[in-house]
Amino acid sequence: MQETIINRVVNVLQTTPNRLGVVCNTLRLKKNEDRRNIMTNQKKITDTSRKNSSNSSKEIIVLGKRMGISFLKAQRIIDQIRGRSYEETLMILELMPYRASYLILKLVYSAAANANHNMGLNEANLVITSAEVNKSIIVKRLRPRAQGRSYMIKRPTCHIKIVLKEKSFMDQSKT
Repeated sequence: MQETIINRVVNVLQTTPNRLGVVCNTLRLKKNEDRRNIMTNQKKITDTSRKNSSNSSKEIIVLGKRMGISFLKAQRIIDQIRGRSYEETLMILELMPYRASYLILKLVYSAAANANHNMGLNEANLVITSAEVNKSIIVKRLRPRAQGRSYMIKRPTCHIKIVLKEKSFMDQSKT
């Protein structure tokens, strides 16, 4: 549609006197440059889609940064849910007696909601393919103590990354 509008403008400008003929030539140049840019962008997009077409199109990644829980406490929960289906993961996380399980449950639930809303995937077909926990900064606070002293309070934090994929898409990629 844009090309037809540009063609009409170029045709109108070609019929006008010389003064506008200069504008017409610049429009032609811009039109050709736009075509070149569009072609190079399309090549870049197709090349990346070929490389990542089997993995990234049905993959949902959720990253929780600076979660207020220790690295080791989150790690023991992540080890339990890695490789399980979405529904099974929800049941495990709801029944675990640890405080970190609630934070991870919120991340998994958010990832499934994003998959449903953004990609139109069914939540029942999702599987947690990978889950990792990395150490983050240690938040340091001072607690006032007797006689003007202070004690350091150290609150460890961690980054949690969860990757969900669709079951049927995983089966196709294996064969």
